[in-house]
Amino acid sequence: MSLPVIAVTSGEPAGIGPDICLALAANQLPCRAVILADRDLLAARAAELGLALRLRAFDPGQAPAQGELELLHLPLAVPAIAGRLDTANCGYVLALIDRAVAGCADGSFDAMVTAPVHKGVINDAGVPFSGHTEYLAALTSTPRVVMMLAGGGLRVALATTHLALADVAGAITREDLEATLRILHRALRERCGIAEPRILVAGLNPHSGEGGHLGREEIEVISPVLQRLRQEGMRLEGPLPADTLFTPQSLARGDCVLAMYHDQGLPVLKYASFGKGVNVTLGLPLVRTSVDHGTALELAGSGMADPGSLIAAIEMALEMVRATRAAPPA
Repeated sequence: MSLPVIAVTSGEPAGIGPDICLALAANQLPCRAVILADRDLLAARAAELGLALRLRAFDPGQAPAQGELELLHLPLAVPAIAGRLDTANCGYVLALIDRAVAGCADGSFDAMVTAPVHKGVINDAGVPFSGHTEYLAALTSTPRVVMMLAGGGLRVALATTHLALADVAGAITREDLEATLRILHRALRERCGIAEPRILVAGLNPHSGEGGHLGREEIEVISPVLQRLRQEGMRLEGPLPADTLFTPQSLARGDCVLAMYHDQGLPVLKYASFGKGVNVTLGLPLVRTSVDHGTALELAGSGMADPGSLIAAIEMALEMVRATRAAPPA
């Protein structure tokens, strides 16, 4: 049986994305990891890092030899310098993502894994960009996606993602929360192979609102949604106070936590798994995972970048591909 083919976008060319992609040549993975990058960029960064490896153009019909790194070449606009951002390469960074999505759509790739991009430089180039998650949703015409991070024995999904804290409460509506839970429940079954997922749902306010004295979102929004979905058979617990939700005893009762906002759930997960965590976009018509860290410009070209999260992201993408193939038809 042929090995799964995973597209790996190399991300911001001035960051550590090229470094950690190059490190894949030294790791034996149960798949074909095809790096989407500029050939000259990878060759130059390999020389900078003192790595002796062979780059081979991606050929769907021929797997690489040991020690070779498969490359799908996309050209930079201007040469990239490690640690130095350049708005001229914004189009290149987005083209890597576009090409990976196109390859998943036409069957060339079984999944895509993304190295980090730099949101600031993309916006400085005049392109509104809040993150991979939102960009992929728009690119695939997916009306709603859910961000989930996994690592350290945890799965944490988010009801809201990249929003200012002042905007979070208004963004949590009954309709949105119900849609998020449906996507999460289905993905845990079909992408993660969990037959009856148990989801622990955090409250929004301290102490889950303290019976309405510290906020009414739990009473007016979260609880009614959970009650409705429980009647359909979903195994949902909550709304739970976030300050005690992330204890071992509580976590043992669930397969995934749904946090209400970014910094409610992710600090705990990243404490438990940083450098080995994986970011997953649920609800897309393709499997997409990513590293749990940023571009780390100060480490680019230094040889200090750790590829652990990228390797974990590839391994999780493979697990999700296998679970998806094994899932019964919807």
